[in-house]
Amino acid sequence: MSEHHQFPPSDARAKSALVDNATYLDMYKRSIEQPDAFWDDMGRQQIDWMKPYTKVNNSTYDAASLSIKWYEDGTLNASANCLDRHLATRGDQTALIFEGDDPSVSRHISYRELHDEVCRFANVLKARG
Repeated sequence: MSEHHQFPPSDARAKSALVDNATYLDMYKRSIEQPDAFWDDMGRQQIDWMKPYTKVNNSTYDAASLSIKWYEDGTLNASANCLDRHLATRGDQTALIFEGDDPSVSRHISYRELHDEVCRFANVLKARG
């Protein structure tokens, strides 16, 4: 028989959460009961679009014609969403933690450092056509 373990967050951690449990449960309920409306709101609130989408979800789960498409007619810039928009307020915070095969080889990379590396590599790709 397996034991059930719980590891509740500290009060400080709970207070720093982006959403409290009640808000999370409300969001979860809406995501189940009104998925298209919920994900439309999330797509508009959380993502900067170069070309906004007009359809949230175009999916079929039929085994013969399985197709899952989210925001299919929209266009976004993943780098802008993941890096650029965080530079002004979170530039020096850790964006990525690299840990090599040897755990003693690790590196914390800030948003600013990662942005610089991404820009350098983008220029390499541009130079290669």
